[in-house]
Amino acid sequence: MISALLFMLGIGAVCGIVLSLSSKVFYVYEDPRISQVENNLAGANCGGCGYAGCSAAAEAIVTGKETPSLCVINSKEGVEAVSRIMGVDAGSAESPLSYNMCEGGFRAEDKYHYMGISSCKAMAVVFGGKRLCTVGCIGLGDCVKACQFDAVYMGSDGHPVVVEEKCVGCGACQKACPKDIIEVKTLSEKLMKFNQQHDPLAPCAQTCPAEINIPRYINQIKQGKYKEAVQTIRMRNPLPLACGRVCPHPCEDQCRRGVEDEPVSINQLKRFVADYEMNTGSRLPITCAPDTGKKIAVVGGGPSGLSCAFFLRRIGHQVNIFEAMPKLGGMLRYGIPEYRLPKKVLDWEIQGILDLGIKSFPYLKFGVDFGLGSLMASGYQAVFLGVGAWEDYSLGIDGEDMDGCFTGINFLQRISSGEKIKLGRTAAVVGGGNTAVDCARTLLRLGLDKVYMVYRRTRKEMPANEVEIVASEEEGIDFVFLAAPTRVVGDEKKECTHLEYLKMQLGEPDASGRRRPEPIDGSETLLEVDMVISAIGQSPEASFKEQDPHARMKELELTRWNTIDNDPATLQSSIPYIFTAGDAATGPSLVVDAIGGGRRAARSIDCFLKGEPVEPVKDSLQKKRIHESIFTSVDGIKKSKRAKMPELPVSERLDSMVEVDLVLPEEVARKEAERCLNCCRICYNPDPDFPIAK
Repeated sequence: MISALLFMLGIGAVCGIVLSLSSKVFYVYEDPRISQVENNLAGANCGGCGYAGCSAAAEAIVTGKETPSLCVINSKEGVEAVSRIMGVDAGSAESPLSYNMCEGGFRAEDKYHYMGISSCKAMAVVFGGKRLCTVGCIGLGDCVKACQFDAVYMGSDGHPVVVEEKCVGCGACQKACPKDIIEVKTLSEKLMKFNQQHDPLAPCAQTCPAEINIPRYINQIKQGKYKEAVQTIRMRNPLPLACGRVCPHPCEDQCRRGVEDEPVSINQLKRFVADYEMNTGSRLPITCAPDTGKKIAVVGGGPSGLSCAFFLRRIGHQVNIFEAMPKLGGMLRYGIPEYRLPKKVLDWEIQGILDLGIKSFPYLKFGVDFGLGSLMASGYQAVFLGVGAWEDYSLGIDGEDMDGCFTGINFLQRISSGEKIKLGRTAAVVGGGNTAVDCARTLLRLGLDKVYMVYRRTRKEMPANEVEIVASEEEGIDFVFLAAPTRVVGDEKKECTHLEYLKMQLGEPDASGRRRPEPIDGSETLLEVDMVISAIGQSPEASFKEQDPHARMKELELTRWNTIDNDPATLQSSIPYIFTAGDAATGPSLVVDAIGGGRRAARSIDCFLKGEPVEPVKDSLQKKRIHESIFTSVDGIKKSKRAKMPELPVSERLDSMVEVDLVLPEEVARKEAERCLNCCRICYNPDPDFPIAK
């Protein structure tokens, strides 16, 4: 009995030793984070993520093969918990959603007729599919079949429709689509999406500097979905109220309807829905991605700085704006008169941007009150310079320093700030651009008896917006064309009494394509005025480069026009962590150009902060035209009058700064929206009475 027990104990000891040795030899370490991650997944083992159960998914996350947002049915809190376990930014917790870029469907013409093929992927292999459009949806629903959550269906118009409430962002639909029409993106990825050569884009959207999906928001207006229209615009432009008032709408020049008829009044429709939101008294919610912990300084609170700050904040970064003036807005506030853009409207719009959690610090001039060194010491990881172009060009003629002489932007800024300026009774504004027109119309409202606009070319060559020129004519401004100022004449007190100019004649076209003005000898003429305002252009004021003591600032390169030199595609300057856009980078340009530049700079800053290469968007369109979308004729158009912008009568507007251009009434806006053909790359909706023959 005892021997048996000893024998059994011996066997047990041997087994223990063997097992102990085996555990050393065959030991497999399991990262404890795997179980922690698995505990924070949905636990459904649904396989929607592409892995065989939550345990396998947790292992993929811990080993770095997948992101914390891998689980397609996990809650936001769950994904954020996984992010914390992995020690990564909570920004990766953004939920991806599927969306469709093509709205062609059945209206897209067929190029081939296939028999026996019921798969988009199979059809795409054989001559690219049946549609004439090279990038459009084939329409056989591979994406619908691939979705395990019934989140995609083929709409009645013949293209896929995504049900956002059901979409879990698994990406199955995207993998199934052979044409890259349906994509899965997070909010940040959508906000940072830029127009590319292969995209299904309407001609108007191709040339919009802000790259707004114009047909989509107009179609939403047509359906009475005003809130959705505002959100569509804000995916690309945070300043629709301002743009709806001051944008010269280059998009309308490319409106497909305009080939056969008057173009759709795109900008007035943008203003209509922007004003709709403001007049409701409440703001539509603006979604932001989870905080990333990254910190950016935006120097300059003009349209480019506000745009850059808006998009950086929406993709999760912390942003502070530093502004030299008392209030944000830049040229929108200090360069555009009240009668065009009321300050209360601008204030409302800017406040909506700040409400996202952006802090602003006024009265702080870059290079004087703070500099690059103080920003770096305060923990900012990138800087956006949007300092504008505030330095007026001088005429370079004798006498322009006399009393009564001003420069355009300086004059408008002082008036906007409420400064009392000694005014005369008659004035000459030199120039033909928007600033010159703004100065002239402002002078009338300040009570002058007579205002002249002196321009060295003819009305045809004036670069100002046509609608502004027409308004100037209606208000009684006198135009002196083909006139080049030669000197300002004054009295013994050195107060302006006349402007002398030479009469000109147009010669051959110059580099701008406009005929070059040439002087007529002996044609000196005196114009009796007691004020002269020079509004012939401006450049950035770059004294900050010399004033800032930080050694690195010497590396910041400027162009010969005093603009900040940068890569035009990425907007990165010669100092890697400094980016720039707007007038500081391009010289004086459109507000909408500055807005588009601010968003593009935000994308590059985001790449820089993530440690990714700061590279241009692949095949970026950047206002270029897609050749196949350019039509010389458009079938199916029944001519209809374009909505006329309502405006205050001249008799009611010259004695105050009250807003002149008014908003379209709702019924007129809806009717104007119906004129839109809802164009895409090559397909469009003809007017109901003129269907396109297939």
